[in-house]
Amino acid sequence: MSPGDLAGQVTQALRNTAAGLAGAGATFGDLLRLTFYVTGWQPEKIGEFMAGVEQVAEEIGLSLPMPPASLIGVDYLFEPDVLVEVGATAILD
Repeated sequence: MSPGDLAGQVTQALRNTAAGLAGAGATFGDLLRLTFYVTGWQPEKIGEFMAGVEQVAEEIGLSLPMPPASLIGVDYLFEPDVLVEVGATAILD
């Protein structure tokens, strides 16, 4: 995954989200919503963004279409090479 690889970063961010959910005893089936923060967002990037989602969805148990999700364009994240961050809200019994 190179610094400018949006699809690769989306894939890795979702893998990290799956690991976080698993640590809490949850899966993507427990999600209420996802929020994606993407630097330098432009509508024409949706193909590359969705390629990253589709590449990892089956591996991590993320059903498509996804649960309710927001994609928010931001100026920057915590490091210059980070293009995407994911926030996930799950409900556990």
